[in-house]
This record gives sequence, structure tokens and C-alpha cells, in this order.
Amino acid sequence: MKINCLSLVFSLFVLLNIGCSSNENLSEDSEIIDEIIDDDEETEEEEEEETSPYAAIDFSNWKVTLPIDENNNGSPDEYQPDVLVGFGYQSIESVQPFMYDDISDSSLVFYTYPDISTTNSSYSRTELRELINPDNARENWTLLEGGEMIGRLKVEDVSENNESGDDYHKVIVMQIHGIISEEDMDIHGFSSNNGPPLIKIYWKDGFVWSHKKSLIDDTTDGDDLLETSNSTWYDIKENLGYVGFEVFDFRITASDAKIVVQLNDDEPFVYEDISLDKWPYENYYKAGNYLTTTNPDAFSYIKYYNLNITH
Repeated sequence: MKINCLSLVFSLFVLLNIGCSSNENLSEDSEIIDEIIDDDEETEEEEEEETSPYAAIDFSNWKVTLPIDENNNGSPDEYQPDVLVGFGYQSIESVQPFMYDDISDSSLVFYTYPDISTTNSSYSRTELRELINPDNARENWTLLEGGEMIGRLKVEDVSENNESGDDYHKVIVMQIHGIISEEDMDIHGFSSNNGPPLIKIYWKDGFVWSHKKSLIDDTTDGDDLLETSNSTWYDIKENLGYVGFEVFDFRITASDAKIVVQLNDDEPFVYEDISLDKWPYENYYKAGNYLTTTNPDAFSYIKYYNLNITH
């Protein structure tokens, strides 16, 4: 049971002033009371912050991709940071079925199913894409510049997989994605700036897996590094542990020729190899719900409680 702050202050004031009548004592008592009131106000503010009904995600540097094409331009619909910030996403009718709040546990739900996919993928997603400059998606970061993404999330629900030995369909919940720099676009005259994903964090039957791009041939060099096909780059895979359908924390830290991934408080897993040293692409973070199946009956729900990026 909470004790009324003013009642407590009044009682303390009476106790402190029993038998005391000097101005000096009254002044000291007033200072004590002011401190009590200030401390109580700060505690109430902290409690209010801790009990916010919404996920702790700042959309200032995120755009969202949806699994629909309502404007019929042949590509998934996207919404930029300027319309998502300040809870703007809550008033966008097209966004709400796919990215919405669950105030019962202060989460943001990402829902997706197989429908419209991007040019370079067969799979649909409801996924956030980092924009370090919201006005220019071609401005990204190098491993030398580095960055860190931290999130708290869980797989709420995902469709069963009756087409393979897996129990459920696989979902990518985080990525570091590569992109060809504007400089290399100009030098080579490429028509597309798409690069391969450097890191993909999968949920597979309750286990969290990290897939990292590595060179098939470590001697590959120069312009050949910009070849995005499976004949140049392949995934090395690491099982980081079991989370099931429970909440978990995940961290991806990128730096010069080094990637560190960490599940909860487990021992971090470190990638540090020649493939990272030669990685020729710029990068951006992604987070959300990227369902890796085209089964028309498939679906997945991912919840994020917080998400933060630093550079």
C-alpha cells in the first residue's frame, strides 16, 4: 500500500518541530521537506518511464518495408522516418495490420506473410531498415566506422513447417546488410547497388543462429569482391543458443574487420577473419520480421520491446 507523500511530509514536519521553535531549525526542516518532495517526484517520473505502454524504439533513423503493394508499383510499400516518428505509425492505416503496439507487454508487433517481395529476394517481410541519413538511403557506414545494434525481442508465433524436417518456418530477426557504395557505383557503372547481407540472425525452431558471409576463396581480391553471387560469398553458420518463444536480448557490434554477436549474457561470439578484412561494401542494420518461406499459409509474429543503434 502506498503512503501519501504529503501526509508523510506533514508527519515528518510535526516530528521534527516538536520542541523546536528557532528560525534556524525551521529553515533546516524546510530544506529536508523540499528534498523529500523532490525525491518523490523523481521516483514517480522514473516509474512512469518504466511503465510506458509502448516499445522503446525511436523511428528517427528507421524506415519500414511491408509485405504489400497498395500503390501498385511492383515493389513492397515503404514508409519513411518522417511519418513514423512521434507514434505517427499508429495513424497510418496501411501500416497498422503489420506493425502495431501491444500495450499488454509494451511491445511493437511485426506481422508478415508471403506476398510482395523486394527485387533481390523471394521472401516478404515487415522489417525496419536503418537510414543514418533519412534523406539519403545511399549514405551508409563502413566496418571501419562501425556501429552497434541492441534489441530485446521474441518470436511470438510462427507457422508450422510441413515441407521439411523443421518444426516451424525460419525467420530472420536482425541483419547487417551490405550495399555498394556510391563511389563504386560511379566507378563501375552498376545499375544496382545491392550487396549481400553480411550478418543474418535467424530464429530456427527456437534456436538463434548467426549466418556470416565469408569468401569461398580467400585469395579473391579487387573488383571480384563486388561479385554478389554464391560463387564468391557463402554463409558460415553458428548456433548461439536456445530461446524458444521467450524474450531474449541480442547485440551485434561491428568494427574494423571484426563482428561480435551476443545472445543474452552468454559469451559473445567473435568473427575476425580475412573475409571481414576484405569486405568491400558499406552497411546498414535491419531488424524486424523477415519470413523465409513462400508457403501461402505461412505467417510470423515478432515482438520488439526495445531497439537501439549507435555509431
